[in-house]
Amino acid sequence: MSIHSKLMRSVTLALMLSLGLATSCAAQTKHVKQDPSGRVEPVVGDIKATPEQEIQAGREAAAQVEKQLPILPSSSPVSQYVSRLGQQLAAKAPGYRWPYTFKVVNQKEINAFALPGGPVYVNLGTIQTADESELAGVMAHEISHVVMRHSMREASKAQWIQIGGALGSAVLGGLFGNTMGGQLAQLGIQLGAGGVIMKYSREAETEADLVGSQIMYDAGYDPYAMVEFFQVLAKQGGGGGPQFLSDHPDPGNRAQTVSNVIKRYPKKNFARSDSSEFVSMKRVADGLRPLTAQQIAQQQKRGGGPMQGGNDGSAQGGSIRGGDIMPAGGFKTLNQGAFSMNYPSNWEVMGGDNGAGITIAPAAGVGQNAIAYGVVVNGAQPQRGSMDIDTATSQIVQTLQRQNPDMQANGRPQQIRVNGMRGRSVDMTSTSPLQSENGQQVRERDWLVTIPRQDGSVLFLVFIAPEPQFSQLRPTYEQMLRTLRVQ
Repeated sequence: MSIHSKLMRSVTLALMLSLGLATSCAAQTKHVKQDPSGRVEPVVGDIKATPEQEIQAGREAAAQVEKQLPILPSSSPVSQYVSRLGQQLAAKAPGYRWPYTFKVVNQKEINAFALPGGPVYVNLGTIQTADESELAGVMAHEISHVVMRHSMREASKAQWIQIGGALGSAVLGGLFGNTMGGQLAQLGIQLGAGGVIMKYSREAETEADLVGSQIMYDAGYDPYAMVEFFQVLAKQGGGGGPQFLSDHPDPGNRAQTVSNVIKRYPKKNFARSDSSEFVSMKRVADGLRPLTAQQIAQQQKRGGGPMQGGNDGSAQGGSIRGGDIMPAGGFKTLNQGAFSMNYPSNWEVMGGDNGAGITIAPAAGVGQNAIAYGVVVNGAQPQRGSMDIDTATSQIVQTLQRQNPDMQANGRPQQIRVNGMRGRSVDMTSTSPLQSENGQQVRERDWLVTIPRQDGSVLFLVFIAPEPQFSQLRPTYEQMLRTLRVQ
């Protein structure tokens, strides 16, 4: 996938993996062993990472992916069907029993990808285009990349790209246990700003074709459907097809390779008509309006853009109800190494496990990688020594403005005391990711509070709400500040 994006109003970190292309296209690869009946067995070879490390790396990568890409909510009938189909297929996968998860990306282009250790993502455009057996083929193919541990096996050949985050390496510091993604870092996987780019070698594609066709056969789906779908995409010559085939290159005579294996299997009658469950799901999917890669990139470029989740209850511009975002009463306490703070009990804490900052917000106030209501907490670290609070505040404001050019500071920073700590307060305005009922962009209030720490770094918080609702939330934001403790 080729989406380059920025995250909310803090540091953006996402996995960028560009794997080199090998030249082997033989059906009999060194990592797949076939018996005379055509049954295949994974031979993954020497991989330094343990399965536990790989699973943790995949979870960390998935957390970043889901900040970057528009994911359909789990309550969507489309998501629920894809998850059930995925688990049905995964039950037939050979080798190690990975903890598979299956989610739908609200994107128009035909594509799918898998992360280390089990997370699998399918673009909505794929679901809208394929029939049931073809969709099963795409998903079985992605499951096979996990089975064969392709991400880890080929990591040594990868080019890892790191692009500076929104606040810049000269400013940011790791105040939140900066483990740099835990297993991702230990396994040599770097995180950089942008989208996921994952291309497998042609040998890996052959292996995924062979293992995927067997998974389909065992799950009761015609394995020829996978090859036929790939052939249809190859003939399109435009639209979404080439993107999928760019990320999943044809290893050479794909159809013949798979056919040679399938014909050895015992004959089985496959139902090629779609199930009633699939037909029902497809009606919902066809009624949704997925975003194009260009639209997603544009939204990320302007700091999130309108929250458009589609027609299944996810957040859209102008569709958030007040009851969904207002504090419901009662507070929880967040203890996060560098600080502790109370927050509304019906809000959620997101991030904080990779040095990228924390977002505390109502679930309905976050979508499409943009935050409309809530607070972002992060840290700034000077390159050397310490930085006085006024200089640090000025740099943070300038960096936020570089990320969001229409953000304006309403006057100079003012002194503020937070539990005896001397900080700075800056009121700013920008464009909210929400839209009014007539489609106009809503103005947003952004309240920046900066507080120095004993080690010379600065903790900063940005409280966010659309201009019309900010006064309603300000008492809650002030209460959160009154409970703030900086370590």
